[in-house]
Amino acid sequence: MKKVSDVARWSEQYGCKGILIYTDNRLVDPWLLSQIIIQNTAHLYPLVAVQPIYMHPYAVAKMVSSIGHLYGRRMYLNMLAGGFKNDLIALNDPTPHDKRYERMVEYTIIIKKLLESSDSVTFDGEFYKVSNLKMSPPLAPELMPGIFVSGSSAAGQSAARTIGATAVHYPRPSVEYSGMVEDGLMDSGIRIGIIARDGENDAWDVAHARFPHDRKGQIARQLASKVSDSSWHKQLSGLAQETKDKASPYWMVPFENYNTNCPYLVGNHQQVADELVCYMKAGHRKFILDIPPCEIELDHSAIVFEQAAKAFVS
Repeated sequence: MKKVSDVARWSEQYGCKGILIYTDNRLVDPWLLSQIIIQNTAHLYPLVAVQPIYMHPYAVAKMVSSIGHLYGRRMYLNMLAGGFKNDLIALNDPTPHDKRYERMVEYTIIIKKLLESSDSVTFDGEFYKVSNLKMSPPLAPELMPGIFVSGSSAAGQSAARTIGATAVHYPRPSVEYSGMVEDGLMDSGIRIGIIARDGENDAWDVAHARFPHDRKGQIARQLASKVSDSSWHKQLSGLAQETKDKASPYWMVPFENYNTNCPYLVGNHQQVADELVCYMKAGHRKFILDIPPCEIELDHSAIVFEQAAKAFVS
């Protein structure tokens, strides 16, 4: 609990607006963690990962409403369509990939209707049906949750458009975004890790020390790639091979070693800031950072984002 509280306080101190709280069959309940985060910060938004097969949409809406009522704090929801394949099998959920996104859309629509309306809600969908369901206590309009969805697949992007969510991608190298802009009708973000220092060599020293060669991790990643039906996993596995021998701030070794599930940007502050500017120009406005191992990493990330923001608006 202390580690969660510390990371939450660091995140708020160095300018983060929210903090992602994961969920899967091996982790503690994300809603209990969100309460710890709220109690130890003043403004930080918990971004709670929501797995539809864990709880009814009414229960999610009730959690959001209750936290808003008790603390006056806004939540964000990271809507999951799937998860680890073995987790889904253990829960007897054989739903195909694209159908899971269709289910998630219905799930999210019910949550939003319950939180937006003071009237009772009736919904008759393929996956969910509710009749004359009403939310109490009601949620103040300014506390309506923001919604995030994985946008790596066509099904994910379609779902994001339908429910008005931020579509989160795992980005390709920044050079591939030159001159292009993501769908202007869709709020877009990316998930990355950052290791930045005053000097480029210092940054790479930190990177290699934190993520050394790990043969066991690489084997685990290969096995995970074979059983996963997630588009993002296949895309990142392909990018890891494509960028393996290229000198660039874009670094996939932590992903290959099964240490994390996103690309890293490594270099001096200006190099990493330049990478971020490329993503910003492509239309990405929200950034989810990988878990920081210590406070100093958020300090360096804050420097990078400050430089990138100045360059982007100039």
